[in-house]
Amino acid sequence: MTRKVLLVDDDAAVRDALGQTLDLAELEAITAGSFVAAKDHITPEFPGVILSDIRMPGRDGFHLLNYVQKVDRELPVILLTGEGDIPMAVRAMGQGAFDFLEKPCAAADLLAVLERALKTRALVLENRRLKRQLERGDPAARMLFGTSSRAEKLRARVRSVAPTGADVLVLGPQGSGISKVAEVVHLMSPVARGPFVKRPAAGLEAEGFAALCEQAAGGSLFLDEVSAMPEATQYAVQEVLEQGAPVRVIAGSTADLAQRVERGRFNADLFYRLDVMHIRVPALSERREDIPVLFRHYVAQAAEQAGIAVPEIDPDHLAALMAQDWPGNARSLMSAAMRFVLGMPDEGAQAGGLGLAEQMAQVERSLLVAALGRQNGRASEAAKALKLPRKTFYDKLARYGIRPEDYRR
Repeated sequence: MTRKVLLVDDDAAVRDALGQTLDLAELEAITAGSFVAAKDHITPEFPGVILSDIRMPGRDGFHLLNYVQKVDRELPVILLTGEGDIPMAVRAMGQGAFDFLEKPCAAADLLAVLERALKTRALVLENRRLKRQLERGDPAARMLFGTSSRAEKLRARVRSVAPTGADVLVLGPQGSGISKVAEVVHLMSPVARGPFVKRPAAGLEAEGFAALCEQAAGGSLFLDEVSAMPEATQYAVQEVLEQGAPVRVIAGSTADLAQRVERGRFNADLFYRLDVMHIRVPALSERREDIPVLFRHYVAQAAEQAGIAVPEIDPDHLAALMAQDWPGNARSLMSAAMRFVLGMPDEGAQAGGLGLAEQMAQVERSLLVAALGRQNGRASEAAKALKLPRKTFYDKLARYGIRPEDYRR
């Protein structure tokens, strides 16, 4: 990787002297006399570090540091200070600067700091490259959002089920993302290069199912809301599947099919044929800590669709969203994001009529669960992260019925 140093100083003599030092060390120097001249070089992909004077006319080193923090917080900025600027440099370190050097500085000291910063930057860029590579080959990471333990368990289940090639039953509440999970299963399956055909099961006739199998041959056939399939079609579908349909069948249902079988409302043989493997998609209320991540994603999508800038989201608004029950799950959250982008009032953001105490309790529970998820279910570590005494932490877990073992991966 090319090792670059963006050198920003309004003094041409200083730029020339430092540039020669960098050249001798076989570092590529890019020089700029001002913040404005440097700005175009500052990108998340910049393969190097920034070396900047603090005192410059117009926008100084602090302006540059703040701009870099907005573009890429992991892009190292090393500040050059005059004799009286050390307190300012120390303050800049607290604001995210990588290091500072007092002018004039010895070449060896300068190169030692630059070498350390360049190694740090190289590691960051390599990790990002590997992550992009992983996510390109991992649709579960790319398409199933969330940082909670429930979201991670869902992705892990999809990763284990998808490569088997077996028929799959995807269960979950309305709007939870059953269709999205079915698509990810297809993309991670042995038939990923084949077609992915989606069809509502309601009103499906036997002849229609046979035609769908031909259409999806060599790929996957997703039957949405299979519980609504007509009874006569259920028997026909069972026969086709028993004979060996040339497709992988992924069935989705918001209803409890096992319960419907018990009540004689769904064909038992078809149920067991579809339920070779199953995936359960959690309700949004079961993973409230994912709501901020999902909402930001949906807001960005909605803004792109509307052709407008992504609006800022107030933390209080996110807290109110986390306090809701979201019976419509991700689909409802998506609609709320669109209303937010369009500036339309969202009565649902009033936490479903809950009082302040109930809203605060739901937010507190979400924070406890999020901490456990980040610490892989280790209660003592989660308590430390939240700066709570262990007894207080365990009392709160008991109050909300939270079991740490449920959040171990």
